Amino acid sequence: MQQATCSARGITLRCSARIQETADTVSLRLRSHDGVRPFSFHPGQFISLGIEVDGRNEYRAYSLSSTPQDDELQITVKRVPGGVVSNRIVDNIEVGSELPILAPAGEFNLNQCPPVANHGRSKVLMLSAGCGITPVYSMARHWLEQHSDIDIVFLHTARDQANIIFHQPLEQLAQNHDNFSLKLLLNDATGSHYPEGFLDAAWLNKLVPDFSERSVYLCGPEQFMQDMRSYLEQGGLDMDRFYQESFTPTKPEPTASSTSPAHDSVQVVIPQFGASQPADADSLLSEALEDAEVPVILACRSGICGSCKCKVTSGEVESSTHGPLTPEEVEQGYVLACSSTLKSDVTVEL
Repeated sequence: MQQATCSARGITLRCSARIQETADTVSLRLRSHDGVRPFSFHPGQFISLGIEVDGRNEYRAYSLSSTPQDDELQITVKRVPGGVVSNRIVDNIEVGSELPILAPAGEFNLNQCPPVANHGRSKVLMLSAGCGITPVYSMARHWLEQHSDIDIVFLHTARDQANIIFHQPLEQLAQNHDNFSLKLLLNDATGSHYPEGFLDAAWLNKLVPDFSERSVYLCGPEQFMQDMRSYLEQGGLDMDRFYQESFTPTKPEPTASSTSPAHDSVQVVIPQFGASQPADADSLLSEALEDAEVPVILACRSGICGSCKCKVTSGEVESSTHGPLTPEEVEQGYVLACSSTLKSDVTVEL
């Protein structure tokens, strides 16, 4: 199928279907107005979606739960405490709603994180909790749709049976594919046939005793991922075969070499918009740009998607990551606002 093109600022897609996955989680299927496939992407990647909040579009990153073979894009969104964008999506987006979308991005994908063959056959463990199931579900479906000779163990943990995202599709995959082994662990297994417990090292070894022989793909809440990584390392996994997704922003710690002491005031100037914004030294550049109310897109807020790329023409910032920026762009002064802290007065071009 033909694919639509999009500018650097994205494309507008229409919600063609809304699926209630659990009481607090919905999947949205998105398509272009002419029915042309919106984007190409690699399984595991995310798109950034904009929702109008107080008169401006707020962007957030959501992993794709569809596969490249699908005619539509699908994202799956869970309600979260204080979620400015996520909760509006769950409450308000209906079939027919139009949404601005930025092109797929993210390094946690099957193109950049291929499974490693072990004794001639690839064996993988997809490990997730909560809405972290989204990218690994896309990856597993892609392999199965492509009839890849990969031994897949899919281990997901949830609060109870009612909160298993993609419950029935997962069961169907397990029934239809001999190389797909589904393992579900519930904190409360009342009324189900699944085991009950909290996923720790003992449960990991019990449910997937050969995990050290597999390539592991991990996604979930940050503490969950920290715990799982520790269990995998202690269990002897070769960490060259370990991949994880994370949207947790990384902010550099203040350093002794900073040109301004922490909490001193600096000035952020954006000449093209006639804006000048005071900010604390060692605060994020993105925060100052938001306070200045200039049109910067902050999608993943993690230094991954590149939507907040801007050019520092004078002054100093310290960046914890350059994400998708090329070495040439970094040399020219481009930074990611969401992962750059202010070290002096700066002048910025958007």
